[in-house]
Amino acid sequence: MAKQLQASLEQVGPTTSRAKVRSHTVLVDRPVDRGGADEGPVGGEYQLIALGGCFTSHLLAAIRAREFEVSAVKVEVTGTLDGTPERFTEFALSVSATCDDLELLRKSVLIAERACQVVNTLKLAAQVIVTVQQAQAV
Repeated sequence: MAKQLQASLEQVGPTTSRAKVRSHTVLVDRPVDRGGADEGPVGGEYQLIALGGCFTSHLLAAIRAREFEVSAVKVEVTGTLDGTPERFTEFALSVSATCDDLELLRKSVLIAERACQVVNTLKLAAQVIVTVQQAQAV
């Protein structure tokens, strides 16, 4: 059975809207140099947050399920814009973490990549590249 997720948005300023999802509220706006008030990220930036958030949530679940000793998990998300009309043509996720077993981290990343709904959706429209690196102990 298909699931649905829902968000509602309403204008709260000349260039600003308020988005509500469940009990959460965020603002969406344009940067000042594009005529906005910079009250929040633009929609495309939220797409990067959605991609990184979904992927990271699945990654942390995979790590927890395997009782894998890992800390300082960090995911950097980059989206490449191109074309007319402009669209994302590529997404890159770079994962780093402090751990003793890089191969177990790679396996957890692969599990997260396969389980993430946003990755699975975006792969139909653009290339999604995931890389892993072990963070240096501080």
